[in-house]
Amino acid sequence: MEIKFATTSDAAIIHDLMLQAFMVYKNETPPSSALEETIQSVTADLANGGQALIGYIVDHPVAMVRFQVKEDCIYFYRLSVIPEKQGQGIAKEILKALEMYALEQEKPLIQCKVRMAVPKNIALYQSIGYEIYDEEVVYKPDGTPLNVVAMRKQV
Repeated sequence: MEIKFATTSDAAIIHDLMLQAFMVYKNETPPSSALEETIQSVTADLANGGQALIGYIVDHPVAMVRFQVKEDCIYFYRLSVIPEKQGQGIAKEILKALEMYALEQEKPLIQCKVRMAVPKNIALYQSIGYEIYDEEVVYKPDGTPLNVVAMRKQV
């Protein structure tokens, strides 16, 4: 897999990968807010400090992760692997690339938040060295509560 840094011109690719990956959560309570994003919201995120890595297999985009470089860490979100490629180690590979970038940026910590209701994602991150360091309730714009765990990894 070839992993490339995204530019704002890649917003449609990022959006498409995200929708394919997050569609599994459309019937969750509440549904993932990823499904409410638009190409414009992804473009705005990329134009305002958000970054992304896109994974390609034979020039075909199959995965992406969005992230922000913070003062003391890299915070990632919306990790997406298209359904037909899930379970093949692609998420781990793209997170490994993010870890290498974190080291280049002298950010020894990577963080994310994960829905408690999706234990397979928590297990995925734990399998590559992430630890749960906090539990919290975040509120969706409509006030719906969502239980999440905050996870981190020292790189």
